[in-house]
Amino acid sequence: MSTNNLAEQTAAFETINGVGTVDLAVQTVRDLNQALHDQHKEMTIEKWDVLNPKGHHNLAVGVNQKLKIDIHGPAGYYCAGMNQEAEITIHGHTGQGVAENMMSGLVRVKGNASSAAGATAHGGLLVIEGDAGSRCGISMKGVDILVKGSVGHMSCFMGQAGVLAVCGDAGEALGDSLYEAHIYVKGSVKSLGADCIEKEMRAEHIEELTELFERAGVTDQDPRDFKRYGSARQLYNFKVDNAGSY
Repeated sequence: MSTNNLAEQTAAFETINGVGTVDLAVQTVRDLNQALHDQHKEMTIEKWDVLNPKGHHNLAVGVNQKLKIDIHGPAGYYCAGMNQEAEITIHGHTGQGVAENMMSGLVRVKGNASSAAGATAHGGLLVIEGDAGSRCGISMKGVDILVKGSVGHMSCFMGQAGVLAVCGDAGEALGDSLYEAHIYVKGSVKSLGADCIEKEMRAEHIEELTELFERAGVTDQDPRDFKRYGSARQLYNFKVDNAGSY
């Protein structure tokens, strides 16, 4: 895109004191995402407000610049997917797959999140201030996820790396087929998945959880109230006695 075309695209959005405003009651999701992607070519607007999201899918996906984006209302599927570097806040609930495949940055949900929050994410921090549905952190590969409420069944299924911290309760089959992700839960756990066991909470884990709370801006939680869960490492190599668990 030429500089002139980029300027025309940016000018199509209202800007007040350097803040870009996209009203999805008037403009399209494609307009929004294109404007955000264009900032990678020429950073002209660092702060964005998205109005009237009304559950639209694929909002603010693939952002790869240090933008601050506030989505004022509920979002649909895959909001903030593939995020890199941006700080994205959803002021409402969000559908499945929020922050899916995130690489870096911060995604914060001010409400509840549906299933598969943070799925396959490689890095960054996902904060869910309400509850998260089933399979939160499925196949997570380095992201840190903090849920202030509870999580549904099979959360952290096949979790490879990173941290899942839950301030509420966890549903069935927590950490099923877990690799090396760390799981911390303050409340009750309905059941543990295959090869997931409770482990000792040592000083380094208190430190890890304390640092996570600081990054997430959480001041009302004590890491010593949490239990730690991790892999028993019995499924790493095939054993015929474990055939039913693979």
